Amino acid sequence: MGKTLSEKILSVKSSTDARAGDIVISAVDLVFVQDTTGPLTIRQFKSGNKQTLANPGKTALFIDHASPSPNRQLSNDHIFMREFANRTGCLFFDSGSGVCHQLVAEKLANPGDVIVGADSHTVTAGALGAFATGMGSSDIAVAMSLGKTWLRVPESYQITISGDFSRGVEAKDLILHLIGLFGADGATYKALEFTGETVKNMNMSQRLTIANMAIEAGAKVGIFPSDRVTKDFLKKQGRVNRFVELQPDDDAIYEKSMAIDAGKLEPMVARPHMVDNAVTAASLINIKINQAFVGTCTNGRLDDLAEAATLLKRRKCHPSVRLVVSPGSRDIMVQAIKAGFIKIIVESGGIVVPPGCAACLGLHQGVLGDGEVCISTANRNFKGRMGNPESMIYLSSTATAVASAITGYITDPREVMR
Repeated sequence: MGKTLSEKILSVKSSTDARAGDIVISAVDLVFVQDTTGPLTIRQFKSGNKQTLANPGKTALFIDHASPSPNRQLSNDHIFMREFANRTGCLFFDSGSGVCHQLVAEKLANPGDVIVGADSHTVTAGALGAFATGMGSSDIAVAMSLGKTWLRVPESYQITISGDFSRGVEAKDLILHLIGLFGADGATYKALEFTGETVKNMNMSQRLTIANMAIEAGAKVGIFPSDRVTKDFLKKQGRVNRFVELQPDDDAIYEKSMAIDAGKLEPMVARPHMVDNAVTAASLINIKINQAFVGTCTNGRLDDLAEAATLLKRRKCHPSVRLVVSPGSRDIMVQAIKAGFIKIIVESGGIVVPPGCAACLGLHQGVLGDGEVCISTANRNFKGRMGNPESMIYLSSTATAVASAITGYITDPREVMR
C-alpha cells in the first residue's frame, strides 16, 4: 500500500512505517519562534531541566511581528530574545529581516524536512515539500530542548487542480475558494496535499500563498510535491544540494479527494469576520474602503510587489485610501527597489513600511480606526485582528487589493485591467 507525502516524510523522520492515525516521535529539522510567541517559549524552555539547545543551528528566533518595536514592553521582549540567541548560539533574525515564514522559505526549509514553529502559519513551508506545522509554546520548547517532537500522522486530502488561471485570478483566489468550500474547520488536523497539472506549473510564490492558508481550513499541513519548481527555487537560494524529489505514491490512500478547475475561478474576497466567508469580488457592490494592505507571509513576495506596480503604473491611489505595502523580507525589498516597483508604489501614493508583519497583527503600521474598512492580502480577518474590533477586514489577492485602492471601493481587478 502506497504512502502520501506526509506518511513518507514522517516515516523517514521517525524511522517507522508511519501511516495515517499512527503516533510517531519524529526528528525535527527546524524549530522556530517569533517575537509574540518567543518570550513565552523561551521561559518554558528555561523552566526545564535541560538548559542547552539540542541543535542551535536548527533553532531560529525571528523578530518580525513588531518590527521595529512600537512600544517599551515589546522592546524589552526583543532584548530578552537577543540575549537568549547570544547565549545559546541559535539562528537569529533581527528587526527588518522580514517575516519568519518568508525567511524560512528563503533560507532554511528543504524538501522532506519536519519543521515546527510557535506560529500557526508555519505551514507555509509545505510549499517546498516539507512537513511544516505550528504548535504551542510548550511543545516548541520541548522540540528546542530535545530536537524531536511527537505527532499523530494526519489523514490526507488530495486536492487536484487543473486548468489555467484567468487574467486577474491568482493563487490567493484559489485558496480562498477552497477555504470557502471546506469551512474554517472542514479539514481539521488533515494534510492538504496539492497535485495536478496546474500545480506542476505553479511557481514557488503561488505555492507559498496556498500552503500558508491551509491552516485557515483547520489543516495540520498544506503540502506540495518537491519537483523541478522546488529545485529551481532552491538553486536560486543557493542550496540546490538540499533538493530531494518527493512525490506521493500512485496507490496512496486519501481520506478525501476533490478536483478544482482553476479556469473557472473568479477573484475572491473573504468578508468579515471569517476567512471562510468567501464570495466573488464582483458580487460586492459599493463597499468603500479606507485602507488597502499588501504584504504579510501570504502575499508579500516579489511577484506581489510586481503586480502592485503593474496596476499602479500611471495611476494614483484613491485620495481617501491609504495603501500600505510591506515586503516579506529584506531580499524582496532590495529586489523590488532594483526593479523600480517601490518607486512606482510610492509615486502612486502608497506607503512602504519595513519588511515584517506590519499591519497584519494590529500592533502598528496600519492600525484601523473605528468603523474603518480595510482590504488586505493577509490570511485572517477575525474581529479585532488588525488592532481594532470596531473595524472591518476583507481578504483578497494582491490584484484585488490594489485595484480597490485605486477605485476607493472593493473592486474586481478585471475592471481596472481593461
